Amino acid sequence: MKEFMMIFRHEPNNSPQPSPEQMQASIKQWQDWIGGIAAQGKFVSTNRLGFQGKTLKPGNVVTDGPYAEVKEIVGGYIIVKSDAIEDAVELATGCPILQVGGHVEVRDIMEIKK
Repeated sequence: MKEFMMIFRHEPNNSPQPSPEQMQASIKQWQDWIGGIAAQGKFVSTNRLGFQGKTLKPGNVVTDGPYAEVKEIVGGYIIVKSDAIEDAVELATGCPILQVGGHVEVRDIMEIKK
């Protein structure tokens, strides 16, 4: 099986802060979706990305924020195992980010030979 990374992207909006109940419901959706992938033996790892960051550009130019010049932000990622990219895309179809207008970028992971 190959490994694929799903990158979760969305545009920040000015919506009010979700209630604690809405946050718990969202967390449960993510847990259920990732749990379903894990139950198939296709889960490798995941993390949510924080909001702080710096970007290093050529010439040692450092800017604040990981998304200073783009409309979308990357909110997190998951690494899964599947036989083909089409199978990885199928796993992505249940991602909760799709319910809030975001999208999932699926990329193959290339092994670096030492």
